[in-house]
Amino acid sequence: MGTPTTAKHEARTGVSWLVLLASAVLEAVWATALGLSNGFTELIPTLVFAVTATLSMLGLGIAVKRIPLGTAYAVWVGIGAALTVGWAMVTGVEPASPLKLLFIAGIVGCAAGLKALPADQQADKAATSAE
Repeated sequence: MGTPTTAKHEARTGVSWLVLLASAVLEAVWATALGLSNGFTELIPTLVFAVTATLSMLGLGIAVKRIPLGTAYAVWVGIGAALTVGWAMVTGVEPASPLKLLFIAGIVGCAAGLKALPADQQADKAATSAE
């Protein structure tokens, strides 16, 4: 693990990943609510959209303090898109197919791969110096 400063940085980065994943879930919620809002004419889905979109963007903004923007955005969009289409298939709004499930698994796998990559030393140095 290393020095106490390194452990502190790793803990903060771990929290940032949790915030990013929560934000991706909220992205799926706001995307689904957007579809249900019927062009912002249905009150409840419109309110759900507004609240969850705001929270999702705030979470993404918080996460990019510790996670490189490109990686965070790719994970946020990928997980959010996979959850959105997954929910649409589960609820019958969109048809499911083995090929579609394979591609969704690919999106999730790519997002997990980005998380699994070793952190860029330059990004680590920048985050450590910002502490």
